[in-house]
Amino acid sequence: MEDKKQKGAPAPKEITPGFTPKQYVPVGGEILSTAPIVYNEGRYTAKLIVRNTGDRPIQVGSHFHFFEVNRYLEFDRAAAFGCHLNIPATTAIRFEPGDEKEVEVVAYSGKQYVIGFNGLVQGYTGSEDAPTYYPRRMQATENVRRLGFKVIDETTAEANLKKQPKK
Repeated sequence: MEDKKQKGAPAPKEITPGFTPKQYVPVGGEILSTAPIVYNEGRYTAKLIVRNTGDRPIQVGSHFHFFEVNRYLEFDRAAAFGCHLNIPATTAIRFEPGDEKEVEVVAYSGKQYVIGFNGLVQGYTGSEDAPTYYPRRMQATENVRRLGFKVIDETTAEANLKKQPKK
């Protein structure tokens, strides 16, 4: 059988064992900056104390609408309306049974239209002064109560946050 070569294809480079580049090169390319990455700057954020009251671990991804997370996570859901975790994309936070953690949530950007998740909102989560405003907060809050999602009120949430030791 004849070995067919493609026309115009470069000749394969010889690989020398033990070759080491003079400078570190990251996989995939070049380092564009060594400065820390800043994300979600200038948007509404809130710190919440979250407790897993269930008997199984619960993991929440970076872009999940935090208001609608697992019914066994107990926190101030009203403060999390229209927000997701303020962590890098593709990451998550895990809550073991009985765990209590402080997390930070940040408001969605863009059209702030939330559909899916646990079906509590199914609509707009932004502020009332937006041209696309359609009130969903009251109906979503009623859905939380009706479906048995754990909630603590704002006053209790603030007291819990103040009790947390400074890091």
